[in-house]
Amino acid sequence: MSYEIFARKYRPRTFEEVIGQKSVVQTIQNAIMSHRISQAYLFSGMRGTGKTTVARILAKALNCVSGPTPHPCNKCEFCVAILEDRAIDVLEIDGASNRGIDDIKALRESLKYKAIYTRYKVVIIDEVHQISRDGFNALLKTLEEPPANTVFIFATTEFNKVPATIVSRCQHFEFKKISHKDIINHLMEITRIENITVTPSGLAMIAEAADGSMRDAQSLLDQAVAFSGENVRDEDLKTILGTIGQDVFFLFSSAVLDEKPQEVFPLVENLIASGYDLRFFFSKLIEHFRALLLVSSVESPEDLLLVTPEELGALRDQSRKATQEDFLRYLVALQQGEQGLKYSTQPRIYLETFLIRLCQFRKIVPIKELIRDIEDMKRGGAADARPGQVPSKGSQREQPASPPSPRPAARQGGGAERDSPPSPAPRPSQKPAVSPDREAFARVLERLAKDRPPLAALVAQYSSVRIGNGLIEVFFERGKGFFGSTIQEKDVKGVERAAQEVLGREMTVRFAEEGGGAAKEPLKPARGREMETALKDPAVQFFMNTFKAQVLSADPVKSPKDTESKGFGPGENGS
Repeated sequence: MSYEIFARKYRPRTFEEVIGQKSVVQTIQNAIMSHRISQAYLFSGMRGTGKTTVARILAKALNCVSGPTPHPCNKCEFCVAILEDRAIDVLEIDGASNRGIDDIKALRESLKYKAIYTRYKVVIIDEVHQISRDGFNALLKTLEEPPANTVFIFATTEFNKVPATIVSRCQHFEFKKISHKDIINHLMEITRIENITVTPSGLAMIAEAADGSMRDAQSLLDQAVAFSGENVRDEDLKTILGTIGQDVFFLFSSAVLDEKPQEVFPLVENLIASGYDLRFFFSKLIEHFRALLLVSSVESPEDLLLVTPEELGALRDQSRKATQEDFLRYLVALQQGEQGLKYSTQPRIYLETFLIRLCQFRKIVPIKELIRDIEDMKRGGAADARPGQVPSKGSQREQPASPPSPRPAARQGGGAERDSPPSPAPRPSQKPAVSPDREAFARVLERLAKDRPPLAALVAQYSSVRIGNGLIEVFFERGKGFFGSTIQEKDVKGVERAAQEVLGREMTVRFAEEGGGAAKEPLKPARGREMETALKDPAVQFFMNTFKAQVLSADPVKSPKDTESKGFGPGENGS
């Protein structure tokens, strides 16, 4: 007897043996029991999920000697004839090789005659989407009004290519991917019957490679046995499947999480030397970071991951190196970068530079920290602010009971009381008294921060301020004038509105840079046209999409001859 491959030997023969399609099987069985048999069925889904198998079981159920029955016996002459592909009244046609109008006309002619031996004439057309448009049109009338006791069963892997006129005349059943768990359990049963030794991790590798197709999983197991014999080792499976070992992904994630970009180049070199496809590796790296995010987020990740206890322990160790927000940032960047690698003409360089960028991700300052700086300014933390920060309104008030950054001297001598008065002796770290103009402008910034936090943070980088005669002049240190030049004219109006609310009168705001001596050099504002040009730039768009960034302002690059910069304010129009 010739050898029979696993995919044929262990093909389901009854509805109960079908794996992973419970809703489809139950619906068809109930229809048979209630004698509600449709004239046409359409089975769609990916390869190896049981479409043709269920079609054959349905043909047996309709023609079994004890039927129609949801439990065909597989012993009577009709069931055996269908099993052995020699039933005259059950036609199984390949839609790819019988796709023309002449083929459909021949089929229609054969359907004029009733079934010779069986109860129902069953027509199974596999890959029905391959039939031509004229062929479908020729089939429509027969499909809508078929001869008595004739049932059509169509199977397709590309449902979107089946005309709507055909779909509307059929009962449509969608076959889902078979879960990894169901595939592993079925393979374990085959290895038990065949006396084959495969480790659980090896079965998991086969299930992952099969990607929801039971036929693919059975074929891969067949291939592994042919390669290794009855003892299938994990290393042999990696060779057959072309699988990248988990240790490789842990090396890459370690380089990223430990911020060691120098390790990226030798790792990519080893990857190429091993013959792995870089695009395939990138897709698996996304899954690896998804596993790290899952382990850091879920209490029992073993229920959701197909990993060994050792791999789960390694994932737990690495997940402690970063926060959930970090892993989410890595995962989003990897997903967005996959398309770029797919179409890159230099995939190796693209992969290396992308991984090096990932190594720098944890150095990015979160926006919440910037917002916290503004909140500290509002709470009166001017005394401990960084150089260049503006003291807030609360800098002249009594300090709160629990300041954000208490000085060590306040706890000397057994700890000072919460409301104890400050020491009369000035300490070297104390700042000089705040001028009235700075105090007033600090209150303006405090009001501005409620509506425009980013703008308030930008203006807060000033060095000095002068208020008088309805004019507020804000100066930046020499070399830091770009803080003021990035403020657009519409934002100046926002600062003026905040000043009017705080000071109770209309104020004009102007920005300038500290010059040599008493000279003040006015600043030139950013223009809307330059902002529009910047937003259309492909490099800017890529950066914004990758890092979810937002352009606040645009500053033109000055030519060597353009040494003059002009001030701005209401009525000057930036000239």
